[in-house]
Amino acid sequence: MTIPTSPVTTTPPRPEATRAGRREWTALGVLMLPLLLVSMDVSVLYFAVPAISADLEPSGTQQLWIFDIYGFVLAGLLMTMGSLGDRVGRRRLLLCGAAAFGAASLVAAYADSTETLIAARAVLGIGGATLMPSTMALVRTMFTDPAQRAKAIGLWSGVMTAGIALGSVLSGVLVQFFWWGSVFLVNLPAMALLLLLGPFLLPESKNPEAGRFDWLSVPLSMAAVLPVVYGLKEIPSQGWHVQYGASIAVGLVFAFLFVRRQRTAASPMISPALFRARGYAPGVLLNLVSSFGIMGSAYFTTQYLQAVLGKSAMEAALWALLPSVPIGAAAPLAAALVQRGVERAHVVAAGFAISAAGYGLLSLTGADSLWLVLAACGVLASGIVMVMSLVTDLALSTAPAERAGSASSLLETGAEFGGALGMAVLGSIGTGVYRHGIPDSAPAAAHETLGGALAVAGQWPGRAGQALAATAREAFTHGMQAAAGVGAALLAVTAVAAAVALRGSRTADA
Repeated sequence: MTIPTSPVTTTPPRPEATRAGRREWTALGVLMLPLLLVSMDVSVLYFAVPAISADLEPSGTQQLWIFDIYGFVLAGLLMTMGSLGDRVGRRRLLLCGAAAFGAASLVAAYADSTETLIAARAVLGIGGATLMPSTMALVRTMFTDPAQRAKAIGLWSGVMTAGIALGSVLSGVLVQFFWWGSVFLVNLPAMALLLLLGPFLLPESKNPEAGRFDWLSVPLSMAAVLPVVYGLKEIPSQGWHVQYGASIAVGLVFAFLFVRRQRTAASPMISPALFRARGYAPGVLLNLVSSFGIMGSAYFTTQYLQAVLGKSAMEAALWALLPSVPIGAAAPLAAALVQRGVERAHVVAAGFAISAAGYGLLSLTGADSLWLVLAACGVLASGIVMVMSLVTDLALSTAPAERAGSASSLLETGAEFGGALGMAVLGSIGTGVYRHGIPDSAPAAAHETLGGALAVAGQWPGRAGQALAATAREAFTHGMQAAAGVGAALLAVTAVAAAVALRGSRTADA
C-alpha cells in the first residue's frame, strides 16, 4: 500500500510555538478513536467470557491467557515501539499498528478455536503497543503552543481513562444483543477511518539522528517488564507465593541489565538524556503513583459492587459509569488553572490531595454504601486525571521533541508498573484483613477470596450460609477500608512531595 506522504518534520528541542488550527484538532479527533479502542480492549472481554467459554470451551489456563495476553504483550512492547517510532516515523508506525489491530480484531471476532483467539489477542497487544506511544508523540508534535498542548493532553488522558470504563459496558451490551465476536468488530470502523484520514491529517515526524536500532534492548526490555508485571498482577489473588516473588526478582535483574545497556549502547532504546531534562523524571514517577492510586482502588470497587452489594455484572458496569461524569472536567480545569498563573506544583499537589480525599471517603464505607463508594470513586479519579494530564504535559514538553516516542512509551510503561503495583500492594493489604475476619472453622475456599466464601455459603443450608456470607462481605469491606486508609496516606505524602519536587517547574516552551 502506498501511503501519501507529507514533509517529514523534526522539531528542534525548543520549537517556536505556533497555534494549531482546525486541521490539527481534527487530526486529534481521529487519534482519539484508536486510543479509546486500545484502552477499551483492556476490559472488553469482561462480559464476553461466559459466551466464549460456551463456544470455544477453553481450559482454565487458556481462559486466563485470553484475558491476560493482551495486557502482557502491550506492556512488554511499549518501549520497543516508542523507540521504533522515533526512527521509522511515528505516523508510519501508527498506521502499520492500526492495520495490524484491525486485522487481528477481524480474526478474533471469527476465531473458531481457543488458540486462534489467544494468538489474535497477542497481535492486538502488538498493535496497541504501536498505537499508544505514537498517538501521544504525535500530539506532542502537532501542538507546540503550551496552552493548546495542555488541552490536547488533557483530552488524551480523559479518553484513556474513559475507555477502560466503557469497555466492560460495551461488551455487556454487544454480547446481550449480538454474539461475543462483536466486541472485536467494533474496532474495524475506527481503524479504517484512521487508515483513510491519517496520511492526510497527521504530520510525519521522526528523529533523524536516532542511530541504528538497538535490537539487544528489545528482549532485555521485555524480560524486565513482563516478569514484574506478571508477579504483581498475580499476588492480589494468589498471595505472596515464592514463584511470584522470584518472577519479580528476575524482572528486576533484567531491569538492571536493561538500564546498563542504555547507558553503554551507542544508540540506546531509551536515551539517558531524557532524564537530564528537568521535569521528565518527576513526571514519570508521579504518573506511576497516579496509576497506583487508580488501579489500587479499582481492585476493590469492582468486587464491592458485585459481590458485596449483589449487583449483576451489567448493573455494576452501568453504576461504575457515574463516577466518570466529573472526570471529564478534571483535566480541562487543571490546565485552565495553570494557564491562569497557578503554579503547576500546587495544582498537581491539589490533585493528589483530592485523590487522597477520595480514598478517605472509601475508608468510611460500610457493607451497604453504594452512593458513598461511587462518590469516592468520582473524587479519587478526578484528582488522578488532574495529575496525569499535568505531569504528562510537563514530561513530554521537557523531553527532547525528537525523542517524543521513547519518552511517551516510558511514561506508559511506568503507568503499567504503577497499576500492577497498586493492585499488588493494596490488594494484599485488603486480602490480609479479609482473611483475618473469616472464622477459622470456615473452609479454605472461604479464606481465599470473597467469591469463594459466597460460593461456600450458597452450599450451606439456612442461617449458616447466610451468616458466612454476611461475615465474608463484612470482612471484605474492612479490608477495603484498611487498603483505602493506606492509599490515602500514600497520596497525601505524594502531594507534599510533588509540591516540593515540581516547585518552579515549567514546560520547556513556556
